[in-house]
Amino acid sequence: MPITVTPMTAVIGAEIGGVDLAAVDADTLEELRKAWMDWKVLFFRDQHISVAAHVGFGRMWGELEVHPFAPSHPDHPEIVVITSNAEHQYAAANWHSDVTWRAEPSLGSILRGRVIPPQGGDTVFADATAAYDSLSDEWRARIDPLVAVHDYTHVFGRGVDETKREEMRQKYPAQRHPVVRTHPETGARGIYTNKSFVSHLEGMTREESLPILDHLQAAISSPNVQCRFRWAVDSFAMWDNRCTQHFATSDFWPETRVVERVTVAGERPY
Repeated sequence: MPITVTPMTAVIGAEIGGVDLAAVDADTLEELRKAWMDWKVLFFRDQHISVAAHVGFGRMWGELEVHPFAPSHPDHPEIVVITSNAEHQYAAANWHSDVTWRAEPSLGSILRGRVIPPQGGDTVFADATAAYDSLSDEWRARIDPLVAVHDYTHVFGRGVDETKREEMRQKYPAQRHPVVRTHPETGARGIYTNKSFVSHLEGMTREESLPILDHLQAAISSPNVQCRFRWAVDSFAMWDNRCTQHFATSDFWPETRVVERVTVAGERPY
């Protein structure tokens, strides 16, 4: 069966048909790579594959990282298990790109729906390149030279005692990344800030940084640069963390939502 690529919008996102993620050969991988570069987020339905096959598909794109803070699968530490329920809402209901607090943030993520609520729990994706292009010339000139400081403690340091937080900070120190990132494969430039992990802009206080961060988040938040995915059990989404941001809606309480993610290691942004 030939691969089909059905765009979800004119800007970002495409649903892929005719692919079994447990049996991707070299030619199919190249077709998927081209579609990924074109659409930035790919979606796959009805992929009833094993956990090991999920990990194996992820490894086709590069080395997989192990998240130092998030819960993981008992047999496959590369898989982050994200569970939200009536007692604990863990969905990342904020705009972000994954693990930007790393020295070498991730290339991409591949997420699987395991337990999906009857309504809600969608994920919205934004094209950070289109968001950057939507800015005025004055704003682009203003942010092009800026550097943002990314700090894991803004999310994963909450509720952790000071000794443990400092121990982890030694292992994962705050990182400097450009506010506007260049995609290493396409050369496109896009917004690379988020209010989850960015503590401030270099040379500014947090208070001075916030109006700029707010303006950039407003560009990411525009429906004109987004697509929205309605999950089902064994649906998959894979997104390029170098040029997208995403937002998991938390509109399904008190239902349960469980998703599993592998994250492909990346390189230092420039």
